[in-house]
Amino acid sequence: MAGEARHGEAGIIRFARHAIEYWALLGGIVLLGIAVMSTWSATSGVLFGKPLPGDFEMVEVLVAVAAFAFLPYCQLTDANVTADIFTARAGRRTIAVFGLIASLVALGFALLLLWRMYAGLLDYRQYVETTAILRFPIWMAYIPALISLALLTVACLITLKDAARDVVRRD
Repeated sequence: MAGEARHGEAGIIRFARHAIEYWALLGGIVLLGIAVMSTWSATSGVLFGKPLPGDFEMVEVLVAVAAFAFLPYCQLTDANVTADIFTARAGRRTIAVFGLIASLVALGFALLLLWRMYAGLLDYRQYVETTAILRFPIWMAYIPALISLALLTVACLITLKDAARDVVRRD
């Protein structure tokens, strides 16, 4: 299906798909960095009695960033949680209609989250709230989250287009 969906696609959609895939890979690199940082902090805490200061703050921020980075990829690859028990005996067209509805709902939530997260970014920038130990400005974590939500919106539009195509397809 993925190869079928990509064959003959417009360049902008192909570019969006690649951007979403690379963004998810970047989220994986962030998680790898968290693992290395946590290991270093624990090791230096045991060996030298000096763990990295504020490591838990960075873990908190970076896990959120990574989680948001995976959302567009999950939408694009249909890797979100589904209840297949409801569609086990359904026909291709019924499943396509459910996919269309799911893409519409996901698009609505993506736009809602994008709007409210942007408002959160503005609030945190205005009031300059920081983490307790490292004094890291919290608003900075909103930037990759907003990029992720913008990519999620694009992914929802792509899956909406694909689902609409599947609904009207006559095999």
